[in-house]
Amino acid sequence: MWVKICGITRAEDARLAVEAGASAIGLVFWPRSLRVVDPEAARRIVEQVPANVLVVGVFVNQSPAEVAGVVSAVGLDAVQLHGDEEPLLYASVGARLIKAIPLGSDAPGVAPGGLPSGVVILIDGAPTWARGGAGSLADWPRAAGIAACRQTILAGGLTPENVASAIAAVHPFGVDVSTGVEVRPGVKDPERLRRFVKAATAGTRGGTCA
Repeated sequence: MWVKICGITRAEDARLAVEAGASAIGLVFWPRSLRVVDPEAARRIVEQVPANVLVVGVFVNQSPAEVAGVVSAVGLDAVQLHGDEEPLLYASVGARLIKAIPLGSDAPGVAPGGLPSGVVILIDGAPTWARGGAGSLADWPRAAGIAACRQTILAGGLTPENVASAIAAVHPFGVDVSTGVEVRPGVKDPERLRRFVKAATAGTRGGTCA
């Protein structure tokens, strides 16, 4: 099971995530986030991350030129578009693309089939205005339908206590957590982070349609 620890703001938390067995860390570059990091701080964090751990930058409605600049300056492996972006406009930013889709219980229907096949889907439970990090659960039954046919990362309200149930219900490719392993925004709880990774990696990764 692929596991991303998002909202990293400190080098010590990046090291903690790596030691716990995380597959990826997430750095938020949206200025309005409680977990925002600037490119210079992000570079120092990335120095703590080995090459086999993916570094993902999270952006919200920022221009392709701005995103490409951060990708180059920080050394990002992937870009997570968490706003209203059209992924095709970001094809040349120099990193793999992940597109977040809000899918809370009251969210309207989504059509992920319209996204380019090379774009990984991240399903979040937060309302659109929150842009992630709100700790709101996604609609797991609807998420399962998407995960059955597309490479999908499940986020939204995941915790060490519920991640195994979420994986069993949705069968995603991977899971993503921020709020569920924090002491406060941007500061991770070592014990909760370790427990989350352990519980998640005991699950079974989902597949794709034939």
